[in-house]
Amino acid sequence: MKSPVSNNNTLLYGGDYNPEQWLDHPEILEADIRMMKKAKINTATMGIFSWSTLEPEEGRYDFSFLRERIDTLHKNGIQVILSTPTGARPKWMADRYEEVLRVNEEGQRAYFGFRHNHCMTSPVYREKTREIDRRLAEEFGHHPGVIGWHINNEMGGECYCPLCQQAFRDWVRDRYHSIEAVNKAWNTTFWSHTYQSFDQIEAPSGRGETFLHGLNLAWKRFVTERHLDFTRMEKEAIRSAGSTLPVTINMMYNYTGLNYQEFSEDLDYISWDNYPTWHKTRLYETALDCGMEHDRMRSIKRQPFLLMESSPTSTNWQPISKLRAPGVLALQQMQAIAHGSDGALYFQIRQSRGASEKFHGAVIDHYGGEDTRVFREVTAVGEILEEIREVSGSETEAKVAILYDTENRWAIEDAQGPRNEGMYYRETALSWYRAVKEYGLDVDLIDESQSFCYGDGKSDSYRLVIAPMLYMLRGDITTRLKNFVEAGGILFLTYWSGVVDQDDLCYLGGRPYGMRDLVGFRSEEIDGLYDGMENSGVKVKAENLSEREERILSKMKESYRIDRLAEIEKIEGADVLYTYGSDFYEGRAVLSSHRVGQGYVYGIAAALEQDFCTDLVRAVLEEEGVTSLLGEGHKLPDEVTVNSRTGDDGSVYIFLQNWKDEEQELHLPADCSVILGRDDGKIDALGNLVLKKTLV
Repeated sequence: MKSPVSNNNTLLYGGDYNPEQWLDHPEILEADIRMMKKAKINTATMGIFSWSTLEPEEGRYDFSFLRERIDTLHKNGIQVILSTPTGARPKWMADRYEEVLRVNEEGQRAYFGFRHNHCMTSPVYREKTREIDRRLAEEFGHHPGVIGWHINNEMGGECYCPLCQQAFRDWVRDRYHSIEAVNKAWNTTFWSHTYQSFDQIEAPSGRGETFLHGLNLAWKRFVTERHLDFTRMEKEAIRSAGSTLPVTINMMYNYTGLNYQEFSEDLDYISWDNYPTWHKTRLYETALDCGMEHDRMRSIKRQPFLLMESSPTSTNWQPISKLRAPGVLALQQMQAIAHGSDGALYFQIRQSRGASEKFHGAVIDHYGGEDTRVFREVTAVGEILEEIREVSGSETEAKVAILYDTENRWAIEDAQGPRNEGMYYRETALSWYRAVKEYGLDVDLIDESQSFCYGDGKSDSYRLVIAPMLYMLRGDITTRLKNFVEAGGILFLTYWSGVVDQDDLCYLGGRPYGMRDLVGFRSEEIDGLYDGMENSGVKVKAENLSEREERILSKMKESYRIDRLAEIEKIEGADVLYTYGSDFYEGRAVLSSHRVGQGYVYGIAAALEQDFCTDLVRAVLEEEGVTSLLGEGHKLPDEVTVNSRTGDDGSVYIFLQNWKDEEQELHLPADCSVILGRDDGKIDALGNLVLKKTLV
């Protein structure tokens, strides 16, 4: 299958390249080409922060350095992803047009400096952006060495200027149509905050209103809309010049300033920047955290993505700039490929001499030689990616999905209860993610707007859907969950679900709203536990339970630890499998099971320890006959992860990674061949192993 990332059968390798910093050093520019080729680099991302070089004075454009570099790279077999330079504006623009600079929530307009301090509503900034984007696309949009467009850079942030305030009011009017609808949705009669007109609406700020949760949600959605609209404007400028090359933006790790899912239809593929803090804890723990973000990015479009940035060694902006041990770089870059990336790029190819990121890791450091540990490891990774390039374009076919929704997270973290010192939404999702990964399966992380169904043969078909803390219900999510279960799917629904609507307005009539008949219980109360306080979930005696539930219980422990949150439920038809071990709600349900149609819903009433998540996932999937990627009876060794990708011809590529600093033994499927790594049934310490299963 043709990769949405690459225009041929290859995995992209290279990274951010800034030749404008070295125009007075032609010998360095010449050395760059030689060293890139030696390191097996085939791709450079260029132009990201080049605006002041490309347009040194208003209306005077000079693309000569870019033309020379793109031509030279192309002649040497290195392709370019060309960026629009709109992540940082030139000084002349800020001096001449004050409106392009952002205003903070205190009403202060920013000085020139840093980056991303531009107002995305500003007509001037948009006009200047359209013009330079159009000119770049006319100049390079058909160049044989350019394979795609990278719009802006790590977009984010907010502007409170009068232009943005008015745009926000217009956005609210378009969404709600009447001020009466706004007042109802945001419950403005509380604290006497009723609006008489749209003109009275202001963005939430520390100087004004922050306790109208509907307003807060509306502002976050508007901020996403501003960035999305700006992205669409840039893409249209490129297309107006006749360039049809694929377009992306580089997203960020665990970033909640934007709802990235909203960008899915406007981008040709997803890319993101990954900078793990390796060695801060066990490599395996960091790997699970990174893996979840990789899968989240892949799931936005359910197709191969691109690791746009990573560091070949330490960064300079994290609290501690820790070097990574030998071998970790190959694990890091291969992890991206294993989770569905069609490339692994770095920031940066050559290390800057001055300013903010002069000590950020690079392929070529200030010394400039090839005889460095980092350059040797970068080269080794390049050789690996050449060896397995056939996986390019192959896709991930997950049997499990986790509902992980940015807007739901916004609402949970702003809700003011039942815990204001950590609701742990992401951590809860990560616990379930870890459970599925340790069983040995691929996982999609989808939001409430994405489709899902039960069955085989479709990209949105799953056997198990896990919905942690589905606090805010959007669209027809409850109907789709019911249809999924009735058709035969398995749903895990946790505490604090079905509480509010899309404006964070509480439902009446009991929760989980619209799903009481689905789950077979009603939530009565939820207890926020102090840090350090614990309860327990205790297994019930297997009386009056089905044989299925008895088999599931037989694979689980007698009790599990509970902390943080404990919901008290009134059973309305579900079977109770675990109950609370103490407190005034001792004996009330902690885990319940409810059959609906051909499927089952498991209600999880409390925040239980990791072993509970791991054991429940394993017990239920085994009962459903869902085997790991390695097949029935093939258990993963500790701290080894497995992922898969499937090609057009049905070939399945299985990626195994050992995050332990010791060799481990594997029991591999007999119908697989080794295309990377050892073929003796073992995996090296900090090693990679890639298998290929070909359909006969």
